Amino acid sequence: MPAMATRRTVVGVIGAGAAAAPVLALAEEVGRLLAEAGCVVLCGGRGGVMEAAARGAQQAGGDVIGLLPGTDAAGANRHVTIALPTGLGEARNAVIAQAAGVLIAIAGGYGTLSEIALALKAGRRVIGLDSWAIDGVEPARDAAEAVARALGR
Repeated sequence: MPAMATRRTVVGVIGAGAAAAPVLALAEEVGRLLAEAGCVVLCGGRGGVMEAAARGAQQAGGDVIGLLPGTDAAGANRHVTIALPTGLGEARNAVIAQAAGVLIAIAGGYGTLSEIALALKAGRRVIGLDSWAIDGVEPARDAAEAVARALGR
């Protein structure tokens, strides 16, 4: 019987599909730090915060799963390692909230808020970086603190 593979921690990175340069730099650093810690990054697979986090993870040799809203894997940004088209549109937010062991929210609008709410309702921890300041979201000062908190350090 073959040996079981070691499971890696899956951390969701959520945020706006379009964001300013400082937010994108923060997301890229989060992705890089997660990959360096051996985590798999889970995101919506498209642009903005999702693409920046994926780029950071990829550059550090990590894996990125992109849960896409549409039915075509070609819709994923070029840094996604595994593109999973869901055909669920925005409802994929519920899948991301359930699939990640913990989530890091970076800035974001109402789509990010929906993911935060679904994650909190599911009992997931959510770390916030310049994101929604609501009950249940654990604020972090910077990318290093967000990743450390997400990993329970």
